[in-house]
Amino acid sequence: MAYIFVRHTVEDFDKWKVEFDKHASTRGASGSKGGMLFRGANNEVVIIFQWSSLEAAQAFAQSDNLREVMQKAGVNSAPTVYFVEKVEDVAI
Repeated sequence: MAYIFVRHTVEDFDKWKVEFDKHASTRGASGSKGGMLFRGANNEVVIIFQWSSLEAAQAFAQSDNLREVMQKAGVNSAPTVYFVEKVEDVAI
């Protein structure tokens, strides 16, 4: 299974969240299987998405549509993005 880890900051979390939620159907059509959203100090956002394939994840991350949505949502830092594939579950 493929995953994307994304970290960036936003001007206003609540404004960003509205745009993030509106974009869900586009993510799904592009191969997203959902994920987890984390909020840190100073409006830091970390998202871990599960994706259908690394290729689909990379194509989505490089899309003009995503850049436009991020700008509209108030992302104010360059995102840090990691594309990874799950190797195994690790026990305690």
